[in-house]
Amino acid sequence: MRVAFLGLGIMGQAMATNLVKAGHEVTVWNRTPGKLVEGAGIAPTPAAAAQGAEVLWLCVSDTDAVQEVVFGKEGAVTALNEGMIIADSSTISPAATVKFAQRVAEKGAAWVDAPVTGSKIGARDGTLVFIVGGDEGPIDRLKPLFAAMGKKIFRMGDVGKGQATKLVMNLQIALIYEGFAEALTLATKLGVDSQQLVDLIGATMVKSGVVEYKAPFILGRDFTPNFPLRLMHKDIRLTLEAAKEARVKLPGLETVEELYEMATEDGHKDLDYAATLTLLEKWAGVQVKGQAA
Repeated sequence: MRVAFLGLGIMGQAMATNLVKAGHEVTVWNRTPGKLVEGAGIAPTPAAAAQGAEVLWLCVSDTDAVQEVVFGKEGAVTALNEGMIIADSSTISPAATVKFAQRVAEKGAAWVDAPVTGSKIGARDGTLVFIVGGDEGPIDRLKPLFAAMGKKIFRMGDVGKGQATKLVMNLQIALIYEGFAEALTLATKLGVDSQQLVDLIGATMVKSGVVEYKAPFILGRDFTPNFPLRLMHKDIRLTLEAAKEARVKLPGLETVEELYEMATEDGHKDLDYAATLTLLEKWAGVQVKGQAA
């Protein structure tokens, strides 16, 4: 398929690379010049990238960025035509997604929200899980592209439901991780070996994919961004906004958002979101590592 891929960040560059490897004709655009995908064409603007494409795939930072690359100056909207599909793997506002879909429908194009889970390793290895919202027809047409980049697709309903579900998933990830970080901090303060605690967690009902994935990085003091704190913070805010619109109270997430705010003020926004641990450590006067402090 002819694919225009907009956004070559931590996730997007690997995703576009896998599309090329699968034999698709890919043209890429990135806000910051200089990022390349071997075997893909390069376009100077979103509109130029979208020209002649069957599918426009987005993977950008936030709601405003999606609006800009699609509807802004030199945006892709000018190149949309009957039958084109926009697939958005950004994590953005569900309400805005519905509005964007309505706008492109006026040009005969379809919108599929397709945020992902699986982090940068899943993007690299082509094992992402797509959380999808949209009509079944466009989603079926996208299946060869999903297969090139991921291992599973979950259609959660109409347009916007993919984004809503992604926010719910990240809500859980944020809360599970903070529980783990607090447990590690207290355990270290009380003289419990961190590695032994992680082994125990893995053998009990407390285990989770979040803990399994993050523990090796934490015990190795590696906060290189798999998922930058600034983006998880953005998603937490989106979740709280969606909850407010739906008149749902999320007290646990509200508390975690405050922690992310403080971590940002401490200069950790470009580290992995696991770096919220460093605040807990600072307050406790300990450092979590493979051996107890």
